[in-house]
Amino acid sequence: MNKKILIADDDINIIASLKFVLADEGYDIVAVTTPQAALESLNMQSIDLILLDMNFQQDTTSGAEGVQLVEAISVLELNIPIIVMTGWATIDIAVEAMQAGAKDFIQKPWKNERMLSAIDNQLALAKSDKKAQRLSQQNQLLTSQAHPDSRAGIIAQSQTMQELLATLDDLAQSDMSILLTGDNGTGKSMLAAYVHSVSSRAKHSFVPVNMGAIPESLFESEMFGHVKGAFTDAKENRIGRFEMAEQGTLFLDELANIPFAQQAKLLHVLEAQQFEAVGSSKSLHADVRIISATNSDLLSDIKNNTFRQDLYYRLNTIELRVPSLRERMEDIPALAAHFLHAFSAKYHRACPQLTEHAIIAMQQYDWPGNIRELSHMMERVLFICKKDSIDTVDLRLTGAENNDVESLDDPTLSLDEIERKTLIKRLKFHRGNATETAKSLGLSRSGYYRRLSKYELD
Repeated sequence: MNKKILIADDDINIIASLKFVLADEGYDIVAVTTPQAALESLNMQSIDLILLDMNFQQDTTSGAEGVQLVEAISVLELNIPIIVMTGWATIDIAVEAMQAGAKDFIQKPWKNERMLSAIDNQLALAKSDKKAQRLSQQNQLLTSQAHPDSRAGIIAQSQTMQELLATLDDLAQSDMSILLTGDNGTGKSMLAAYVHSVSSRAKHSFVPVNMGAIPESLFESEMFGHVKGAFTDAKENRIGRFEMAEQGTLFLDELANIPFAQQAKLLHVLEAQQFEAVGSSKSLHADVRIISATNSDLLSDIKNNTFRQDLYYRLNTIELRVPSLRERMEDIPALAAHFLHAFSAKYHRACPQLTEHAIIAMQQYDWPGNIRELSHMMERVLFICKKDSIDTVDLRLTGAENNDVESLDDPTLSLDEIERKTLIKRLKFHRGNATETAKSLGLSRSGYYRRLSKYELD
C-alpha cells in the first residue's frame, strides 16, 4: 500500500505544489487547511507522515499555531513523524518545534530533493521504530519457542511425516490459510512455524496465539490492540497480535476455544483484511498469513452451534491432519534420542543410551500424550536412571504391551519361542510390511516367509 501523507497548510497554492510533487513519487495525499481539520483527519484515518505549516491564518509569523498543533499531535501518541515547514524560518522556531515533537524542519521555498530526502528518512525511521515496538511487545507477551527453520530441524523419518512435510513445503509458497488438525502434543505449532520459516514471509514475524488463554473480555484488545484511554486500564497504546504479525504469519492455536461471540469479529477482519484498535476509528491493514490448529472436531462444533461455519471455511482453504505418535513409530527412536541429548545438555548430565528392549516397548506403547508425553518421559528418565543404559523398566510405561519384551530374557524359553516372539514384534513395528521386516532381521524374502509358515504367522 502507498504511504499516506497529511499536508496541513492554509495556502492552497502550497498544497497544490506539494500534491504535484508527492503524488508523482507514489504517495497518497490528504490535505487540510486548519489545525482542527488536521486533528480530525488523524482521528479518522491512518497517516504515515505529516507535513505541517508553522503558521496559519490567526498568526502568520510567530509559529505558535504550528507548535501548538505539534504538541496536540504528540499527546495522541500516534508515533507519526512530523516535518514542519515555514517561510519565516528562525533557529528559535525550529528548536521549539523539535522540542514539541517534530522530527525535521524544512524552510519555504523548499528544494524538492531536500524535501523528498527528509520524507524518505523519516518514513524509514518510523518503520524501524515500529518494528522495535512490535518486537518489544512480542518479548513481553509471547513465550519464546525454538522452532525449526528447515527440514533438518524436524525429526521425520516415517513415510506419513515425509508426505506431510512435502505437502507443507508446497503450501508454504502460497498465502492460503492452513488448518492443522490432530491430537494434542503432535507438534502442530512446530509445523506452523516451519511453514512460516520456508515461506516468502519468513523475514517478518511469526506470532503464535493460544486462543484458549485469552479471556473473552480482552479478546479484541489482545488481537487488534487498543489506544490509550480506550478503557479503564488502557494506560498506553498497545499493539495487537494482527499488527505484530503484519506481513508475517499469525498462528491461531486451540482454534475451537475462541468464544462464539468473538468469532464474528475475527471473521470480519479476515474477510475485510482490515481492523480497528479498541478505542480508535482508524482502519489498519491486515496483511497476514493465517495458520490455525485444533484438536477439536470442528464439524461437530458447527452442528452444536459452538463454532461458526463461515469462519471454518474461511480458515481451512486446506485442512491437514498431523499424525499421532502411534502412527509414526519409525520416528520414536530418533525423537527419544533427541530429547535425551537435549535434556542431558540442559541439566549437565551424562546421556544414557536406550536399549533395544526399551525402544521396542516404546514402539508398542499407545502414547496418548504424543510427542509431548515422550519429551516429558525422557526428561524424567534422565534423572531416574542411574545406569549407562535405559531399559524397559526405567520407562515406567503404563499399560504398555511390554510383557513379551521382558519375556525374551526368560531362561526357560526355547530358541524357537524367542524367534517367534521376535518375529511378531518386528511385524508390529513395521506394520506387517514384509520387505521391511525381512530386511530388519537380515533375512531373504524366501527365508522370511519360511519362518512365517513355520510359526503359523502367515
